[in-house]
Amino acid sequence: MNDLLLSEIKSEQKNLLSSLVLVEEYIFAETPKFESNLDEIIEQCRLSIAEIEESMDKAECLINELYVNQLFLDKERSLWPVISHQISTAVDYKLMAPVIKAAIIQKIVNACDLEAEIVFVPETIMVRIICDDVYSIIFDPTNGESLNWQQLDSRLGDVEGDPTQIYLDPMEIQSILVEYLTSLKKSLIHEMQFDKALKCVDLLLALRPNDPFERRDRGFLLHQLDCFKVAYDDYQFFVKECPKDPAAQLLKIQLDKITIADTVLH
Repeated sequence: MNDLLLSEIKSEQKNLLSSLVLVEEYIFAETPKFESNLDEIIEQCRLSIAEIEESMDKAECLINELYVNQLFLDKERSLWPVISHQISTAVDYKLMAPVIKAAIIQKIVNACDLEAEIVFVPETIMVRIICDDVYSIIFDPTNGESLNWQQLDSRLGDVEGDPTQIYLDPMEIQSILVEYLTSLKKSLIHEMQFDKALKCVDLLLALRPNDPFERRDRGFLLHQLDCFKVAYDDYQFFVKECPKDPAAQLLKIQLDKITIADTVLH
C-alpha cells in the first residue's frame, strides 16, 4: 500500500473527484483524461440555465439538461461494468456507475453556481441540490428521479426521530470512496481481473482495517492468484470473527479438510 496515496485520499483538502482520480490511477496504473468532455458538458449546462433566475427552476432545468440532452439517463443495474467506474470512459460513453455519476453531477452542479452534495438515503447514494434555506431536490444519480416527502419519509422509516425533522448530513469523502471501491471490486471480480480487485481490497482494508468481510474477499482473491498461505490466514480470520455467517460455516468445513503442509506455497 502506498502511504502517500493513503494520506492523499484521507486529506480533507482533496475534493471527491480528485480523490477518485487518485484511486483510479492506483488501481489501473493510468491517469484518466476526462476534463475536455466534462468542460463541454458544463458549458452546455450553464447555457441551459443562463436565463433562469429562481434557484429551484434552475435546479430542475439543470437536471432535465443532464438526463435528457446530455444522455445521463440510465437504468438500475445489479452489476456495473468496470468501464463505468473509470472516469474517462464513463463520461465518454455516458455509462457511469452511481458513485462516479454522483461525483460528476456534483462537479457540474457546483460549476453552474448551485450547491450539490452527495447524501445516503438508506440503501442508495443520492445527490442533493440545495436551492435555498428551505427547499432542496434529492434525486437518484442513475435515473434522475427525485424523491418527494412521502418517498423520503418511507426511506427514512427506520431512522430514529421525526423524518421531517431529520437532516441528512453530506457523505464524507472516505465513505463515498468505500462505496466506489466496493462496487468496483465486485465488477473486477466478475470480469476476473483479480489483481486489480486485490488493489481495491487493499485500499478498503487501509480505510477500514481488519474488516472481516474484506479479509474474506482478500482471501478469495489471493487464493485465485495462487497465494494460498496468506489466503488461508484471511479465511481463518473471517471464520473466527463471523462464525455465524453462512459463508464462514462453509469455509470452516473446507478449511478443516486442508493442511497448509499439503499445499504448494508461493
